[in-house]
Amino acid sequence: MLARNTLCLWYDGTALEAATFYAATFPDSAVNAVHHAPADFPSGKQGDVLTVDFTVAGIPCIGLNGGPAFKHSEAFSFQIATEDQAETDRLWDAIVGNGGEESACGWCRDKWGLSWQITPRVLSEAVTSTDPAVAKRAFEAMMTMRRIDVAAIEAAVRG
Repeated sequence: MLARNTLCLWYDGTALEAATFYAATFPDSAVNAVHHAPADFPSGKQGDVLTVDFTVAGIPCIGLNGGPAFKHSEAFSFQIATEDQAETDRLWDAIVGNGGEESACGWCRDKWGLSWQITPRVLSEAVTSTDPAVAKRAFEAMMTMRRIDVAAIEAAVRG
């Protein structure tokens, strides 16, 4: 059964490579189906991989090999909630270590240009705290980071 809402992500011929990486990296992720072009199309030939149905952290996606016309931007990102520093580090290192790049405040970009927010739950809880002082301290600590440091966020929460 098709999902009612599926994210369609545009790739320049690398949808299967990206989907395979996501499936190996994120829990509750898989490559579900690979569809080949029934005829030639502007960025490929009959028989090339046209779309890939995959799941990332439970979210249904389609990777479309649409060619070089469009690029990913920070206007769209996956936000992955992590339980601890070990999980944060594992996911961050997988993305950045596979040709990606670091950004600020827990954001990084994979080698295909897709943005990821690797966000420990302790950070999300702290910056949305009903105590404005806690939220401010956690937010200010986060603003100094690239990869989120759970111990530093916990220290900021304590004051």
